[in-house]
Amino acid sequence: MALQEKTLTFKNSFFLILFAQLSIAAILFSIFYTNRSTLINQFSRKSVYQEPANISKIILVWTWPFHIKFPLNECPPYTDISGCTYTANRSLYSSADAIVIHHRDVCNSQKQLPQMPRPPNQYWVWFNLEPPSHSPNLHFMDNLINMTMSYRADSDIFSPYGWLETSQQEENFTIPVKTKLVAWAISNLRQHSKRAQYYKKLKKYLPIEVYGRQHLTLQRNKHEKTLSQYKFYLAFENSNHEDYITEKLWMNALTFGCVPIVMGPTRQNYERFIPKDSFIHVDDFSSAKELAKYIRKLDKDEKAYQQYFTWRSRLHPFARTNWQTHYCRVCKALKEAPTQKTISRLGAWYT
Repeated sequence: MALQEKTLTFKNSFFLILFAQLSIAAILFSIFYTNRSTLINQFSRKSVYQEPANISKIILVWTWPFHIKFPLNECPPYTDISGCTYTANRSLYSSADAIVIHHRDVCNSQKQLPQMPRPPNQYWVWFNLEPPSHSPNLHFMDNLINMTMSYRADSDIFSPYGWLETSQQEENFTIPVKTKLVAWAISNLRQHSKRAQYYKKLKKYLPIEVYGRQHLTLQRNKHEKTLSQYKFYLAFENSNHEDYITEKLWMNALTFGCVPIVMGPTRQNYERFIPKDSFIHVDDFSSAKELAKYIRKLDKDEKAYQQYFTWRSRLHPFARTNWQTHYCRVCKALKEAPTQKTISRLGAWYT
């Protein structure tokens, strides 16, 4: 009897211990499972939160500028288009984060603008490289535009015709061989314009060779070879507006190694972008005759002429811009854009 009681006591103890171990295991499993579920949920929440950063912003090119097509999503490194996708497919309008509107392609009628309701938070980017005097119907854009992109330095997206880059080390610039004095390339010479009138006065005192329609032929693939022969180039803009400084200065003069004689905005405006000793401004002289005298003097004084190139030891011009380099700027600006604004009167700013 005593042996049976001991056996029962042992069995009872064994089952109690086993039960206790199973209970503890169940509790630990429950805790583990709960924690695992929590971790999975937390991880899922983090994944969902981080996912938008990997989704591309869609930028819709509403019209090809002047009907000129170019490769999309092929941009220079300095524009940084990571996280953006460019498209010209209008069916993606409702999904687009921004649309780029080239003014000269939509300025004839408001019906050339998007007619569908605008999706929430979509940016409309107004793009224009023409001066105000060649930009009709700016009022079409009132209360529609969120960002501006133009040659104006105070645009939301500054997109100039050219700029200066700093050389990594001091360079020895060789001035191209000069055999001629003054050149001017002009596609549309309106006889009563300010620049045409000034040219007529200046040519009385200087030999000026003019290229373009009804003048000397400037072959497309020989621009640099032709113009670099001249000591001076007339970088006369067709309009006088703030910051309106075009390829006439950046390419035809600076890039091709000529000293630019400029007409456009003020000298102070030019000096915001190029060294003061890199150009000659018509406003520095009381008359075309006085400017001609100065040009004649520089032509005879090689050392004085060369002083207009001293800046080339530390800076070099970049003027090979194209539609891609302009449109590619939108991505970075869109990613960094502050709270969305709307420009009530575009024409009041763009004057």
